[in-house]
Amino acid sequence: MDWSDHALWWPARNHWLTRTRSTLDQYGVAADAILHFTPMHKILRVQLPDMRYIDCRVDFSVKTFNAVINLCKELGIRHPEELSFCKPLEANHLKYNLKDMPIKKKTENHKNGHQAVAADTNTFIASTQSPRGSINSLDRSSPFMCGPMTPNNYRNHSTPIGTPVTHTSTWKRNNKTVGFGSTGSFNANNSTMSLEALNGGLSEHLLQSPSSVPPDVRARVLRPRSLVEKARMNVAWLDSSLSIMEQAIHEYDTLRLRFKFYSFYDLNPKTDGVRINMIYEQAKWQLLAEEIDCTEEEMLMFAALQVQTNLQSNVPQSSVDMNGTSQSALEDDIDAALTDLQVTLEGSSINTGPCDITQIPELCDYLRFFKPKRFTLKAFKRYWFTCRDLQLRLFKGRDDTSEPVHVINLRGCEVTPDVHLAQGRYGIRLEVPGSDGMSEMWIRCDNEQQYAKWMAACRLASKGRSLADASYENEVSSIVAFLQLQRPAPAPAINPNSLGDIVPENYVAPRFVKKFKNKLVQRILEAHANVKDLSLIEAKMNYIKAWQNLPEYGISLFIVRFNGKNKDELLGIANNRIMRMDIHSGDHIKTWRFNTMKAWNVNWEVKHMMVQFEEENIIFECQSADCKVLHEFIGGYIFLSMRSKEVNQTLNEELFHKLTGGWD
Repeated sequence: MDWSDHALWWPARNHWLTRTRSTLDQYGVAADAILHFTPMHKILRVQLPDMRYIDCRVDFSVKTFNAVINLCKELGIRHPEELSFCKPLEANHLKYNLKDMPIKKKTENHKNGHQAVAADTNTFIASTQSPRGSINSLDRSSPFMCGPMTPNNYRNHSTPIGTPVTHTSTWKRNNKTVGFGSTGSFNANNSTMSLEALNGGLSEHLLQSPSSVPPDVRARVLRPRSLVEKARMNVAWLDSSLSIMEQAIHEYDTLRLRFKFYSFYDLNPKTDGVRINMIYEQAKWQLLAEEIDCTEEEMLMFAALQVQTNLQSNVPQSSVDMNGTSQSALEDDIDAALTDLQVTLEGSSINTGPCDITQIPELCDYLRFFKPKRFTLKAFKRYWFTCRDLQLRLFKGRDDTSEPVHVINLRGCEVTPDVHLAQGRYGIRLEVPGSDGMSEMWIRCDNEQQYAKWMAACRLASKGRSLADASYENEVSSIVAFLQLQRPAPAPAINPNSLGDIVPENYVAPRFVKKFKNKLVQRILEAHANVKDLSLIEAKMNYIKAWQNLPEYGISLFIVRFNGKNKDELLGIANNRIMRMDIHSGDHIKTWRFNTMKAWNVNWEVKHMMVQFEEENIIFECQSADCKVLHEFIGGYIFLSMRSKEVNQTLNEELFHKLTGGWD
């Protein structure tokens, strides 16, 4: 209708000229410069966490962070700051670190409308390029392309957002078609759907996902085989501070929309139907692709919850609207809010009787203890344990009044479960910080009730919270429930024939398919008997909670080289800490908490990152990705930790870019 959506793009400088009040001379544009007059909104193919593809009309001129915000608003996903775009990876990208990646040469595609791939500040910048990709440092002969880039030979699309119908596979519901599509091809003659045509119906389609995906989509799912390959997957994240166009993304190219930060704020079944489904799908594919490891019992539990989710998706949910909100739940909102407020103010459950605030809670019991040493066998000794004031004290016996044999300070330690139900093993692995790094210690419990109490106490103490904390009993109950879900029932609750063909590959990771072979379907159905009464939203929420309880959950890995060292190591970043890890075993060498961090800086010339903590400073160079990716993870988690439950809270975009931008 008009030219309001057009702007000038300067290919040589890889930069938009969007400040309309600035003259060309102020931008530094000379008479011989070539500028493109092009629409700012372009069609982008986006792969959602459930592996479906949608064609979106996205603003290529704004920062990627803002483009994600606008897209999530259209998709009905709250808290878009938890998500980001990443480029599709191929198996070859897991074989090399970023600096060792083979460089692709120019192709004939440049003659067909594609410009040479410009520098960006994030995943694929050449080592000689400056952050802003100035013309003096721009090396057009050595771009690194991550994932297939589709030729720009499609017709223009006017639909704001839609999903193409392809010959590969489609999912039909209410006479509306959502297709999986393909990253390599797109038929412009196929019809697509817009938000206007759906009248808000897109969110309804995103509430449910297909139970299976086409073979060609599954074939492109990467399965990292080691910690090193898992770390190399983080090379693909886009720079949130730059526009999509500045990062070598062209119209009709494919990007993946994924949850980048594992800090899900205010996850509410009443208002987050789409968001919960997408988190559930991302968790499911992480497990199926073996990006995150789990035990045999845990894998069967996840498969059982997935079966229940698929069954419930075909059943009308009673008195529940498309966002999972029931009328009775709406009526109880005020009462629930008042209860939460009272619990917060009192610091304990309102159902308990009068308590003595001078009494300090203490947990005592006989447990087995082992502290590994070099060239020793794993021999556990029985001690009388007490847990009080964030400390574990070990005595030789219950009546021993002498000095404790061991005193373990739990604050800041790493707590990892070591549970194997089939073997009757209920263990807790502690990694305790000390002056010489992390000391490993093992605790064994006799039964699951004992394990739940001590595991909950250790988890809370590691975060600086005592047994008097109001969440202790809830933590114990959650651990017990998690263990109960892993116990197989004596017989399936449903007839296997009523489900049709169950394809094991859709429910468990490949290594378990090989292990169980013909018995797998029976094992899944036995585990399903424990969750057969869960509703759709309950099954998904239980899946997410179980995923969050896994030891490897929420740790983004990077291969780094610390200053003064000549070998690569592993660095893990979680929502509240940074971990130095063994690159082969994943053991934690040392942990630094964010609450002890004073500053983090990057030397952009040599790509070295320095993080200042209260106890020490660390300097390292990232090998598996550009240091901007790692810098953004740290700044992003700091930003997410500052969110509060204020009703009128708005997303502070300026603060996000200040914490993650790096050089602004």
